[in-house]
Amino acid sequence: MDVRELAPGLWRWTAAHPEWKPSDAEEGAGWEQEVACVYLEAADSTVLVDPLIPSAAQERERFLAHLDADVARVGKPVAVLLTVAAHERSAPELAERYGAEIWAHEREIEQHGAAADHPFRSGAALPGGVAALDAADEIVLWIPAHAALVVGDILLGAGEGEIRVCPDSWLDQLSPADVRKQLRPLLDLPVERILVSHGEPVLEGAHDALTRALTE
Repeated sequence: MDVRELAPGLWRWTAAHPEWKPSDAEEGAGWEQEVACVYLEAADSTVLVDPLIPSAAQERERFLAHLDADVARVGKPVAVLLTVAAHERSAPELAERYGAEIWAHEREIEQHGAAADHPFRSGAALPGGVAALDAADEIVLWIPAHAALVVGDILLGAGEGEIRVCPDSWLDQLSPADVRKQLRPLLDLPVERILVSHGEPVLEGAHDALTRALTE
């Protein structure tokens, strides 16, 4: 588990995915065992994006103790946001723990069975001042207060300061060229951070990294 403060009120943590297999890390498969989640303190709520509780007993206990303390300190309702259904992860457990509600795109609910209290559409305003933006077959979450894009599977970390479009095998009907074309409107945003679920985040030169990933 790695926990990192990116800015006041914005944190990123990683945990080992319980269903991960070594073959998932093979070239072309595209993801490592540690996956990332986001914690946001906002004026109206405490927001958890794609949360995963560490499974090792000591890490789990330590993580939950810190999260309990933060939720109590902030004193705001907790909202759980999902980028994709596959990232439901620990959302139900944490929703029950904090009396929170889960928000997921209506497509992820209808097509992929995401558990959610609040279906939303692309363009919706979500708790924490977060906006849901179309991203090819997915949505990405835009946190304007931190100029941060939070991405599920459509973009992956690709080494220090770089991102890339997900592997072809992750796409349904779309080609990588289609994905790049459909994601280019994101370049109109003043992106300073890109927080991916798989791989390292881009915390400097994020707009340039996004430009390279979408125009190569």
